[in-house]
Amino acid sequence: MFVVMADVRVRSGEEGRFEDWFTESNAVLSKLPGFISRRLFRSSDGGPAYRIVIEHESKKTFVAMHNSPEHGRVAPGGMSLLDADPARRTFVDVS
Repeated sequence: MFVVMADVRVRSGEEGRFEDWFTESNAVLSKLPGFISRRLFRSSDGGPAYRIVIEHESKKTFVAMHNSPEHGRVAPGGMSLLDADPARRTFVDVS
């Protein structure tokens, strides 16, 4: 398994639009090969900080998803709502 954690800061006042975009983009990206899950967590203090946790079968399927036409269509909608680029960390299953 390959896991990506992306920390993002949404522009103030755009939280609802970002959460809607996330739901809509999940409907598209979840159909791609290797997809396991993609979840959105909001900071417990209610601020504009979020963490996205993405699980894919492998790094190869994640990279293929990230380079897909589908991702190319949905990603700009979410990126346009952010204060800065996401801070990403990747992990692989060692069990």
